[in-house]
Amino acid sequence: MNLRNKISISLIALSLSFTAIHANKNIKNTDPEKDKILVYVLKNILTRGHFVVKDMNDDFSEQVYTSFIEGLDPSKRYFTQKDLKEFSKFKYEIDNQLLEDDVSFYNTVYANFTEKIKNAKSYYGELLAQPFRFNKNETIDIDYDKVPFAKNENQLIDYWRKQLKLNVLSRVQNKIEKQDDKIKKDSKTKKKSFNDLEKEARAEVLKNMDELYLRIEELEHEDWFSTFLNSVVGAFDPHTTYMAPRTKERFDQDMSGKLEGIGARLLKKGIYTEIFELVSGGPAWKQGELEAGDVIIEVAQGDKEPLDIVGMRLDDAIKFIKGKKGTEVRLTVKKKLDGTTRIISIIRDVVELEETFVKSTIVEKEGKKYGLINLPRFYIDFSDIDSRDSAKDMEKEIARLKSENVSGLLIDLRNNGGGSLKTAIEIAGLFITEGPVVQVKYRGQDPIVKNDENPKMQWDGAVVVLVNELSASASEIFAAAMQDYGRAVIIGGNQTYGKGTVQSVIPINNFYPKYEKDLGAIKMTIQKFYRVNGGSTQIEGVYSDIAMPNKYSYMKFGERDLTGALIWDKVPQANYTKTNSYENFSDVINKSKNRIALDEQFKLINEYAKWLKENQEDTSYSLNFRDFSKESALLEVASKKYTNAFKNKTKLNFESPKYEFQLIEKDSVLGDKRTAWHKNLAKDIYVAEALNVLKDLKLKNTTDTVRN
Repeated sequence: MNLRNKISISLIALSLSFTAIHANKNIKNTDPEKDKILVYVLKNILTRGHFVVKDMNDDFSEQVYTSFIEGLDPSKRYFTQKDLKEFSKFKYEIDNQLLEDDVSFYNTVYANFTEKIKNAKSYYGELLAQPFRFNKNETIDIDYDKVPFAKNENQLIDYWRKQLKLNVLSRVQNKIEKQDDKIKKDSKTKKKSFNDLEKEARAEVLKNMDELYLRIEELEHEDWFSTFLNSVVGAFDPHTTYMAPRTKERFDQDMSGKLEGIGARLLKKGIYTEIFELVSGGPAWKQGELEAGDVIIEVAQGDKEPLDIVGMRLDDAIKFIKGKKGTEVRLTVKKKLDGTTRIISIIRDVVELEETFVKSTIVEKEGKKYGLINLPRFYIDFSDIDSRDSAKDMEKEIARLKSENVSGLLIDLRNNGGGSLKTAIEIAGLFITEGPVVQVKYRGQDPIVKNDENPKMQWDGAVVVLVNELSASASEIFAAAMQDYGRAVIIGGNQTYGKGTVQSVIPINNFYPKYEKDLGAIKMTIQKFYRVNGGSTQIEGVYSDIAMPNKYSYMKFGERDLTGALIWDKVPQANYTKTNSYENFSDVINKSKNRIALDEQFKLINEYAKWLKENQEDTSYSLNFRDFSKESALLEVASKKYTNAFKNKTKLNFESPKYEFQLIEKDSVLGDKRTAWHKNLAKDIYVAEALNVLKDLKLKNTTDTVRN
């Protein structure tokens, strides 16, 4: 990673830390009655139902105060120490205000912040109107946790200047490198001056800032207030969140992997709503006229008059485009290819988001076939028990692989952040006979053992589970059960994420049924879960039987690095029967560890991980062009050493299971996705080693058991 890319990532992260909280919102439509009702209901739900008993006292008040201000201004772009002095009178009063359903603290900060937003345009507009002085010796630290709030307005503008200067500087450096590469390839390429490139870079940054503040100007009070509410509920633990109605809708979509609509991903381009991508197999994809890049100008429901959506916020436009299965929507669209305008009629349907669901592939190794199953998340549709879910799909996928006589299964849970506890238990049950899978505990109560009650074992062959530091929650339940039963080898990062808590999503209107408006929902931590061996996966996660170096190896990462995370503890062990499925379990693990220790590519990855850690800790940059260029060149040289760290060449050939052949014939997009996936798997050093382990495992002829 060179210096330019590192800075770009840092700047993007800063923008996202702001916009992720406030995207798609508008500073208007205040509703004081609704605000008070939300505070009243949430405080009662939390104090009575949250796993943690927490007093709403001065410590709590200070935590909410800090969280809200940092959430609004993570880059120190808006508030000064004078503002903080005004806010500080509430620092230890927020708890008392909440008990009285009083939101004075929020209203004071909110009013101040709206004024700051108005000022921001003049700040960045004036600063980007003139060239920066790149011969000046100065630095910037982009770890804003270490940077104090500006003393006054002049220092605040200087913060803006340095942030914008860094952004322009990185773009200029990028442009110079691209220009030099073009000149090397074609000596006739006209060379632009530094001043011209700097002017172009400033124009690009200005455009980006204008687009950012165009989105900010669309903000609604409801969503700003959501930010405050999340500071309140987040003081209980990091996974307790308030979900405004739109957020709840997106959450349900993510959990079920499906929606009702036209099957198109949309994005906002200035004042226009543009088609970013069509969902393969969806109504728009089947209809065939809508294409990526087309701009939607008007939306009509059936034969009704069309509604102009130009300038409309994206969330509102989506509400008009989506709709119930079987209904018609007519889109007036400006075509990307020829600029013509046409009306496209689409009948809405249920759209399944294919990338959410289980998928499998088959690979041959030393004359035997092995199945790899990728499970992106533990999905379920709680509103439709008859619809597909991850457990049903997993059972079906295993049956398909069994029909092709695979000798072992590799379950890929990398980057799987979890989902449904119910499906995690059911999936674990596919690999064991009946018995405990996980223990759950409400506050102040004894743990409850959750069992797999189906005596059928869908797969009794060899199993390897591939995880990383982003495997969390339900992924950890499954991996822990497989490890505790001795049913699978766990291979991957040193340990998984460490989220050992269970959240329940509760509609707030359930507690205030007379109120007609949608109050949204709270996702609240109500339980901790524990392994069948008694230990919690909270903080610790699941330690791999075989740890492989990766880019996260030395990073601050996981539950243990979250402020306010619940502690690790344990409960009594459940009564379960451990299987001794393999006759060479320890030998296979030791053999793999030795192979990894001697492998030059894994050694290089480990060096790379250490190098990334060093660079993560270095957050200061020179704003002098000459020094910046030198730093960039040195970093570029250092990064080249690791260019091939993850480029693994194997002779492995992955193919779709036979049932997908017909699907791919009908759907070229699906075929392209599978081809890309298979190519990536063939280069994946972690998959290659996991398959080595799977190949080496030998099942016992008879299953011995050890009672625990």
